[in-house]
Amino acid sequence: MMERKREMGIAHFARRIKQPRGIWVKMAFVVLLGLCFVFFWSFLSSSASTFNVQRESFDDIAEPVSARTKSAHQVSESSKLHERGKVEPGLKSKEGRKVGGSVHKHETKKKKEHAVSHPHKKKDSPKPVVVEEVVVKEDQEHGEAESDDSESNKEDGEEGTESDGSEGESDGNADDSSASVDEEVEEKNEEVTVNEISKKRKRKGPVFDPKAEYIWRLCNTRSKHNYMPCIDNDGLIGRLQSYRHRERSCPKKPVMCLVPLPHDGYDPPVSWPESKSKIVYKNVAHPKLAAYIKKHNWVNDSGEYLTFPQNQTAFNGNVLQYLEFIQEMVPDIEWGKNVRIVLDIGCSESSFVAALLDKDVLTVSLGLKDDLVDLAQVALERGFPTLVSSLASRRLPFPSGVFDTIHCAACGIHWHSHGGKLLLEMNRILRPNGYFILSSNNDKIEDDEAMTALTASICWNILAHKTEEASEMGVRIYQKPESNDIYELRRKKNPHLCKDNENPDAAWYVPMKTCIHDIPSAIEQHGAEWPEEWPKRLETYPEWLTSKEKAIEDANRWNAMVNKSYLTGLGIDWLHIRNVMDMTAIYGGFAASLVKQNVWVMNVVPVHSPDTLPFIYERGLLGIYHDWCESFGTYPRSYDLLHADHLFSRLKNRCKQPSSIVVEMDRLTRPGGWVVVRDKVEILEPLEEILRSLHWEIRMTYAQDKEGMLCAQKTLWRP
Repeated sequence: MMERKREMGIAHFARRIKQPRGIWVKMAFVVLLGLCFVFFWSFLSSSASTFNVQRESFDDIAEPVSARTKSAHQVSESSKLHERGKVEPGLKSKEGRKVGGSVHKHETKKKKEHAVSHPHKKKDSPKPVVVEEVVVKEDQEHGEAESDDSESNKEDGEEGTESDGSEGESDGNADDSSASVDEEVEEKNEEVTVNEISKKRKRKGPVFDPKAEYIWRLCNTRSKHNYMPCIDNDGLIGRLQSYRHRERSCPKKPVMCLVPLPHDGYDPPVSWPESKSKIVYKNVAHPKLAAYIKKHNWVNDSGEYLTFPQNQTAFNGNVLQYLEFIQEMVPDIEWGKNVRIVLDIGCSESSFVAALLDKDVLTVSLGLKDDLVDLAQVALERGFPTLVSSLASRRLPFPSGVFDTIHCAACGIHWHSHGGKLLLEMNRILRPNGYFILSSNNDKIEDDEAMTALTASICWNILAHKTEEASEMGVRIYQKPESNDIYELRRKKNPHLCKDNENPDAAWYVPMKTCIHDIPSAIEQHGAEWPEEWPKRLETYPEWLTSKEKAIEDANRWNAMVNKSYLTGLGIDWLHIRNVMDMTAIYGGFAASLVKQNVWVMNVVPVHSPDTLPFIYERGLLGIYHDWCESFGTYPRSYDLLHADHLFSRLKNRCKQPSSIVVEMDRLTRPGGWVVVRDKVEILEPLEEILRSLHWEIRMTYAQDKEGMLCAQKTLWRP
């Protein structure tokens, strides 16, 4: 009965709601439902309220991890080290650590996971792994400035590590080279919250996987024994189209294969200075080179050797007469005094470079990527500074205003094409008041008129235009202005001046600009004044150098170490050393200490390091920007000695596969060549194992405290 009455009541209520006057009843019903929902929800959540206890103190909360505080935790038994497993390039180890690389990114990634770190682990008795937490900051101790806009393939890691400065027995009082750039980078002291810390933690751990073993294989590429990974177009499309990339383009994965030796083997190169006149033919043998030799008289095939007649050039006449002709037209050039650093475009032949070297002029040849005869490799084999690069739409890897003279003899470049951006790039790297020498014997009227209009638009003054009788070469010498005043006098402001926020020294993966950069005028800017005459400029420290004391200390330190240790204590026969690379040049102190030796040094300033390359050029030395996560722009077997001072500790976990850098060092070094590495012991120990797996001979190791040195020599071994 009661249920029937309740049903009748509900039906009556529903009929009342349907009536127009029931609007208030509807609203009351909605409110009632809402109150019931709130009451029901609070009832269900009451059981969980016991966990929401108000905190009365913060004594039990650990403080945030600071930049200089590490919290180490022992890992459980289930995460202890397993057995060492063999790792083939591109495969995974037994712990799942990937040995191959992945696609390079143009923006750096911030890693959130912790890294495994065990710097002093014994080989046969693995210990529990230590996990370290680190707040991400720019470390003033490291002196390394990480580039936020890097265009290369890398993962962020620690940007560098300050060393303790331990030396060989004769160098124990010297500070480490990384300390010479301390305080170059401002330390960020911003406080971060706990949430920010968790987002900005980076991986810290060993550079090389101490458990990995490598099974090496030869590279199977189109260019075979002359493989240049970031220049040669070796993909499937490349095999059908162009032999080389239009612009620098590196493989998606780090290169973990070994470049084979030439088909007929490799003999020890001819020592300097005899190599100026002859080289071993089979070391540079190339089908197109053989055809080229038959058509030119500056190089001869004498069977076992390629010979180069003295002072003979690709064009008619004597190269010494050519140089004298240039200096007669412009006496201020003064080869070897006023002009010390020269860029030779095209690298058609090396007689120009060889003749200038006798006059104390250091010339770097730019071998263009269209050089399919591989003449740049011939120049390197002869012992001349040479790079291989494209000259298309990106800037060359040099700072602004560093070359005293740029030379182009029959280089076949249309400087006026594409809005003149190629010549504007020469204008960027040419020193104010510097000289641009253009020689050709078949100028077209249209090209001549276009070049005249372009040089006038950028205010280059033509100092001379004559024809050298012996060579029948028309020689034009232009000079870049020394101040910005002349730019304002142009009737047409085309090309326009670059914006103030455009950095003229930015050169790594930066597109060429069709604008004119302001000429430095303030004393604190590099390029505002012409350097001292050579050799005085080697020991002159300009006013714009903010860290003058550190540069002096760096020079004195390397001079002492090289004389006491490198020249006599490492077992290196310097009579057979000509081509040298400093993979982590700072102020060029290592190169300056070798200036009296019969060597030339390519100073490499990593793109993530403080930009000291302008000062290196100011001293009258050569250098280039580079990212060691990528392959270097040169041929295999180019260098007799590689010097790496704390390279790996500075790159710690920056590159996706640090072992690929060792593979690149193997590619760059000639059989019989040397590698000298100074770094932390925790890095040198696994590095030594990698070099042994490559059948390098370990000639010397030295360790003091946590620092050490490794000296190794490459053999002819190939898998």
